[in-house]
Amino acid sequence: MNPLTRTYLALATRLDALRRDQAGLSTVEYIIILILIAVVAIALWQTFGEAVGFRVREGTTAINGMP
Repeated sequence: MNPLTRTYLALATRLDALRRDQAGLSTVEYIIILILIAVVAIALWQTFGEAVGFRVREGTTAINGMP
């Protein structure tokens, strides 16, 4: 068997193994979950951010007014 054929067969075998490998699927799933969490966090911050900011400013004002 010539070296070019041997290299081709080794490459074809490796590519087939990579195609069948499902270990990368968990990484994709984690990325999707992370994106969903980020979207929910941004939505919650936009909804409650103003109220939280008001409470923080109110508390800071109260603390600064203490003797």
